[in-house]
Amino acid sequence: MAKRELNEQQQKFIEVLFGEAGGNPAKARKLAGYSEGYATKLIMDTLKAEIIEATQLYIATNAPRAAMAVVSGMVDPTELGIKEKLNAAKDLLDRAGVVKTEKMEIQASNGIMILPAKDAAE
Repeated sequence: MAKRELNEQQQKFIEVLFGEAGGNPAKARKLAGYSEGYATKLIMDTLKAEIIEATQLYIATNAPRAAMAVVSGMVDPTELGIKEKLNAAKDLLDRAGVVKTEKMEIQASNGIMILPAKDAAE
């Protein structure tokens, strides 16, 4: 899908939504210069794909900080609120695509393989 061009006000909305507005769409609407009567929902509906893309970028941008929080929990496990901090960091890393992988190794001492029963017609 081709990326569509946003006007200056739409670009400003997305920029302040993840900055000065702190994620508050109504505040971002005001900061971007939309009129008081302009519905925030209309902006959100119009910019849905761009907001999702910006959200993914924001999460990816903060993933290194989350990784550092996990490591700091190992360094100082007595830090106040470390359990909550680690849970939030793990959640952010999962959403950023940095997931824990589990590997299973299966070994067989003999080469017997059990197959399903054949049909009577065969």
